[in-house]
Amino acid sequence: MTEYSWRVGAAALLLLLIVQPLRCMKPGAPNLNYREKEKAILDELFQQDRYDKRIRPSGVNGTVDEPTIVTINMMFRSIQTIDDVKMEYSVQLIFREEWVDERLLFGDLGGGRIKYLTLTETNKVWMPDLFFKNEKMGHFHDIILPNVYLRIYPNGGVLYSIRISLTLSCPMNLQLYPLDRQTCVLLLASYGWTTEDLVFLWREGDPVQVTKNLHLPRFTLEKFFTDYCNSKTNTGEYSCLKVDLLFKREFSYYLLTIYIPCCMLVIVSWVSFWLDQNAVPARVSLGVTTLLTMATQTSGINQSLPPVSYTKAIDVWTGVCLTFVFGALLEFALVNYASRSDMHREQMKKQRRQWEFEHQAALEAEHLESDGATTFAMKPLMRTHGDGLSLDKARQCEIHMQPPPPRRCCGSWLSKFPSRSKRIDVISRITFPLVFALFNVVYWSTYLFREDED
Repeated sequence: MTEYSWRVGAAALLLLLIVQPLRCMKPGAPNLNYREKEKAILDELFQQDRYDKRIRPSGVNGTVDEPTIVTINMMFRSIQTIDDVKMEYSVQLIFREEWVDERLLFGDLGGGRIKYLTLTETNKVWMPDLFFKNEKMGHFHDIILPNVYLRIYPNGGVLYSIRISLTLSCPMNLQLYPLDRQTCVLLLASYGWTTEDLVFLWREGDPVQVTKNLHLPRFTLEKFFTDYCNSKTNTGEYSCLKVDLLFKREFSYYLLTIYIPCCMLVIVSWVSFWLDQNAVPARVSLGVTTLLTMATQTSGINQSLPPVSYTKAIDVWTGVCLTFVFGALLEFALVNYASRSDMHREQMKKQRRQWEFEHQAALEAEHLESDGATTFAMKPLMRTHGDGLSLDKARQCEIHMQPPPPRRCCGSWLSKFPSRSKRIDVISRITFPLVFALFNVVYWSTYLFREDED
């Protein structure tokens, strides 16, 4: 009997284990639906007699007199453009706000399953009246659905997150352009609530984040800083936050597109110094072509920059390069004038020599006619001993004659070039490169040093 009873009991227990799960799987059995519990909690929270979004939440520890504390943090997803002409920049960021509203407290009815409630209709909850002070243009993202959500935590905490694109003003100082660094600011402030009712604070621990591999075509984001910028007006003091973005301009682009081409144009203009002075069409064409090309280059650079009242670093560079090209063209004009002056001088010398020769011939003819045949005897160049001048005295006179002054190195070198036009070309071949090299040393040392100071 005992063994039989044990077998019956074991069979009954096995049957119970098999049948009980089947009962739970029947179509009519009720299942737990946490979404319905969330709906019930939301319906209870936003009852008209319980919650009014026109009233701001209470302050710290539920005090009514204290202002509502809203913590801010954001993430820069991308920085599209930085426009020098309009002095603005465009960013896309994820913006988040957090605060505590004790009217939204709820109990966790799901046994730990409901960590927070998510809302896509943010107009049901009180929102801080934050705005971007230096915004020019902005829009929300609605593809595929609006990129915004609002989370409500059991302790009454509210998290608001949205993805937005903004075009913000960025006043720039272009004195060191293109060796400059620019600081663009993002300003956030309360529009209507004063600091007595609403205070914005940065979230502790990385309030501003930047996405990895952020690439800009002409700039590099070096640093960013967070700070406070509360402003006082006639209507009160308003809470304000700001982010300083420090951008460094990429110089390699400007080196390849501006500085090297300008250097090449200046060097090409020097080719005129090695051309023959009589090659007027070649030298004029070369000078005018380089001058027009340099002027076009300068005009294109100025079109990509705003018309500011101060002198920029690029203005100094292009102005000096244009002066060198123009100087090379003026040098040819001087060479041409000197060449024509040399030709005129040679013609005058030839005419003078011819006149002196004819005059000397006429004098000799008159002398021959007056003296007759006895004048054919030529007078010695030096007197003999009978003339009363001894050889010792003559040698003594020769010894006391002063030697000609020695010529300087430059003078002896320039004496190899008899014409003034050729001398001008030779001097220009050395002077122009030396002066341009000296200008480069002064230019780069000055502006690079100022850049490091800034």
